[in-house]
Amino acid sequence: MTDERNRADSLENLRARVNHFVAERDWAQFHTPKNLAMAMIVEAAEVVEHFQWDSPAESATLSDERKIEIGHELADTFVYLLRIAEVCGIDLIAAANTKIDLNAKKYPADRARGSNAKYTAYQDQ
Repeated sequence: MTDERNRADSLENLRARVNHFVAERDWAQFHTPKNLAMAMIVEAAEVVEHFQWDSPAESATLSDERKIEIGHELADTFVYLLRIAEVCGIDLIAAANTKIDLNAKKYPADRARGSNAKYTAYQDQ
């Protein structure tokens, strides 16, 4: 990717674009953390709805049309996530990196590899 493409697709630019969209419509007054969290979970449920009755194999094999539909719901969920972070003053990149570091301790690769057990299974007794 070029540097220009990286800038155009950055999380920061998307955050700014969403903030501008919200400001143009005077919607910030409705964007409390509670309201945004509720809206995000509704959109996440719409993602789940696309897979509700699929077999595991069907859920892994998506037509182009389904990818577009699911992409719209994922985008809605993502935008609400960005807004919650914005309203709460949380740096999502820093929070995600911190969480990955915490999970690396909870799920040591040499003990968790190939297992879906809860982290408590890897704690020293």
